Amino acid sequence: MTRYLISKFLYMLLSLFILISATFFLMKAIPGNPFMSEKATSPEIQARLMEQYGLDKPVYVQYFKYLGDIASGDFGISMKKLNQDVTDIIGQTFTVSLKLGFVAIIVSIIVGVLLGMIAAMYHRRLIDNIAMILAIMGIAVPSFVLASLIQFYFAQNLGWFNVMGFEGPLDYVLPVAALSAQPIAFIARLTRSSMLEVLHADYIKTAKAKGLQPVTIMFKHVVRNAILPVVTYVGPMTANIITGSVVIERIFGIGGIGKVFVDSITTRDYTMIMGVTIFYGILLMVARFITDIAYGFIDPRIKLTGGKEG
Repeated sequence: MTRYLISKFLYMLLSLFILISATFFLMKAIPGNPFMSEKATSPEIQARLMEQYGLDKPVYVQYFKYLGDIASGDFGISMKKLNQDVTDIIGQTFTVSLKLGFVAIIVSIIVGVLLGMIAAMYHRRLIDNIAMILAIMGIAVPSFVLASLIQFYFAQNLGWFNVMGFEGPLDYVLPVAALSAQPIAFIARLTRSSMLEVLHADYIKTAKAKGLQPVTIMFKHVVRNAILPVVTYVGPMTANIITGSVVIERIFGIGGIGKVFVDSITTRDYTMIMGVTIFYGILLMVARFITDIAYGFIDPRIKLTGGKEG
């Protein structure tokens, strides 16, 4: 297990290094600089700003300096927000995104698994057909389209919720619904297909022949073995929901990390772009790592050495 953890950690470091390098050079390849859009700024002042942030040096010098700063835990100062550290900005805004993302993750898992279980238990019946139609709609309709529709209908027309803002408990309802619709659909389909496969397995037939109660068979044998594909999806889904709510935050006026990321790209705030990208990358890698570890607890046959027992 120790060897596995070390190898995964080294792999994460390598992936992070590639992500940092690719983002840095792609960002530098775009013509212009963060201070070109500044109004009423003389060339002399722009030159001083370029010198202050080290942008007047060759790209390779900037690159190695940035690697050194990252290694020491310094993400730098925002080029657009006066005297604000990138780490502080990420910490403040991520709290908002985390609250929204956490609720969306819980809703996605619970509703998706229940919907998939119901569809599998009533296979080829009306409930199954309705559940799968809802799942297909959840996958087909983009989150920003769904967000706009439910905002227009439930908030603006009916007045049940606030159109924008993120203060009270009711303000979670519409953003969470828009953010979790697609994950719910994926989890429902994964749960249904996996459960149908497990229900026809020989050991389930043996359990029924032994006279075990249907509830015992369902939760002790079926659900435990059918949940593995869901666990595979939940890891990346967690990171994607928390970090991928950029459009949803924009539509509902939520001041999370997604808004900061979009603004930094628009204004070419290099240090902010790099900081958020690295943060996103670490979240995704950690989520994947936790998913791999969870495999060993859910299915004892899976060992933390990268394979299965014969």
